[in-house]
Amino acid sequence: MSIRQFSTAALALGLLAVGCSDASGEREATTQAPAPPSAVASDTPEPAPVPAAARSETRRFRDWIVTCDNGNDCVAFSQAGEGGQGWVRIAMPAGPDARPDLSGGLLSDGGTPTPGLMMTVDGTRYALSGPGRAALPRDSRVALKAMATGATASLATRSQSQTLSLSGVSAALLWIDERQGRLDTPTALMRRGDAPTSRVPAAPSLPQVRPGPAVDQAGFGGASPTLPTTIEALPQVQACRADTDFSPEFQRAVQSARLSATTELWGVPCFSGAYNVGYRYVISGPGGQSPRVIALATTAEPADTPINPEYDPASRTLTAFAKGRGIGDCGFTNTWTWTGREFVLTSETRMEDCWGVPADLWPTTWRSR
Repeated sequence: MSIRQFSTAALALGLLAVGCSDASGEREATTQAPAPPSAVASDTPEPAPVPAAARSETRRFRDWIVTCDNGNDCVAFSQAGEGGQGWVRIAMPAGPDARPDLSGGLLSDGGTPTPGLMMTVDGTRYALSGPGRAALPRDSRVALKAMATGATASLATRSQSQTLSLSGVSAALLWIDERQGRLDTPTALMRRGDAPTSRVPAAPSLPQVRPGPAVDQAGFGGASPTLPTTIEALPQVQACRADTDFSPEFQRAVQSARLSATTELWGVPCFSGAYNVGYRYVISGPGGQSPRVIALATTAEPADTPINPEYDPASRTLTAFAKGRGIGDCGFTNTWTWTGREFVLTSETRMEDCWGVPADLWPTTWRSR
């Protein structure tokens, strides 16, 4: 079962079940980002032009899931063992000079990565050094070739071993080659050939986002600021108040910040679960004048109530971290930047399955400059 099968509200309340998605076929999730231009084959070794931002996609190939972001960087994952005990990650950046990175993780009984990780494919062992999730110390292509043609694989430390499925890995690698324009070139992960490397498109240009000017927060807000009556009167805010009347303390946990000398940000507690809380955000003039409820853009549905959000006036960024389960090994993260006029999505990561993957290694679905 994946996080795509749950509504934002259900995930926010901590109701996400742990398990695997249906691996019998291939499914695709696309975003609102613009599609890349069509690739044009050429017999000359001229460098490929830099395309516009790509469309972020996630696809499943049996037991493997692949996500490519708007910069065309791709990451493939598969689970080792059952119940989120371990994982293998194949990362391939965009561009003709990119090299694959192979890493893995295997959790101990205490939930921490164990050292001395080894991956075995058809009897051949490949060491993964570091704390159990470091890159393969030698050419990853050797291990990837073995995985693509192998029959059995596992991850193991001195104290434990978990089976790693290779079902779907070759299709996943082939799709990355196709997506990044690597087919039949020496840079391909799966279908290598002698076509000029210059055919591989450069990494797409990323959207550029500039934060608005920093604003002095002195004398504004505080630990539990009082919500202006104009904002309390909004129907969406009244609905949040009704949904949180079980906890007056949580209702007082209002967030506030100055966005400019004449613009204020207000965060209203809207729901609370085991490990996720949601807020409704309102932008207003001084003292709550002319308030308007906002929804924040994501690569999926707009975020009406960001989960576990926090605004940082120093960087002018609003961040959210929705946990799929308590240990935080699945879910999604978002960062929005205040430009002086609006909040713009600047980064997003999504991990669709609870496989024990640390949040800093989740696939990126959106990046910006």
